[in-house]
Amino acid sequence: MLLDTASLYFRAYFGVPDSVKAPDGTPVNAVRGLLDFIGRLVQDHRPDDLVACMDADWRPHWRVELIPSYKAHRVAEVVEAGPDAEEIPDTLAPQVPIIEAALDAFGIARVGVAGYEADDVIGTLTARASGPVDIVTGDRDLYQLVDDARQRRVLYPLKGVGTLQVTDEAWLRAKYGVDGPGYADLALLRGDPSDGLPGVPGIGEKTAAKLLEAYGSLAGIIAAVDDPKSKLTPAQRRRLDESRPYLAVAPKVVKVATDVPLPDFDPALPKAPAQPELVDALAHRWGLGGAVSRLSSALLP
Repeated sequence: MLLDTASLYFRAYFGVPDSVKAPDGTPVNAVRGLLDFIGRLVQDHRPDDLVACMDADWRPHWRVELIPSYKAHRVAEVVEAGPDAEEIPDTLAPQVPIIEAALDAFGIARVGVAGYEADDVIGTLTARASGPVDIVTGDRDLYQLVDDARQRRVLYPLKGVGTLQVTDEAWLRAKYGVDGPGYADLALLRGDPSDGLPGVPGIGEKTAAKLLEAYGSLAGIIAAVDDPKSKLTPAQRRRLDESRPYLAVAPKVVKVATDVPLPDFDPALPKAPAQPELVDALAHRWGLGGAVSRLSSALLP
């Protein structure tokens, strides 16, 4: 089980009231929400391995070089020597180090790699895995990793932590008319304002799905642009032709990396907190007794 950690703690932050605070008044709603979410996932799914995948770089320079607008609207501060600072709520930012400390104390593997997003860590671990993989994320971009033959699916939170949409190929085809790899092509054709991806003007989700159904892939669509006998409308042909520079680089930006140089780590789900005294100290300092107790109980074999 691979966790898109930032996606999940953002959801926890907005899903748990900000009245949940530590004894010193620090908001800990995202921390408590995430720990409870992980506890519920462990309880319901009993994964052999559990990895909290982290955004060491939420806006990698190599993606920005290809599409400068990539996540540009979410930059709070440009940092010359490292990752740009992301605009996140003032009361969430102080909770991230607490989340990281709690994961480490529990012994839940936490993996991030400089120059890459959590999505890329997830893509690499998914490519390497020999058994089934469940990816838990509130980010539809990871639908591209769905693969029934290799038992790769996405668990997408719909409401709280108890209701997860199980995203497999049948669900993708019913909703979007594509399979996992096809979802990446669909996403780059239609664009995604939340990620600063312009897409092809005039090509929305339904049109993109129809084009992919007709021509099979982005490469097939480009071939159709060059084929005077293809059934593209004049407007589609013109827009796609004018968008060639974008379409040449968009796949590398949209598709997750599968070759990230990962550090050595132990992915095994712990059967008890790795550092119980530190877990207790964190619970006391931050008022997390209930969430810590529930996760500790969920870990027991």
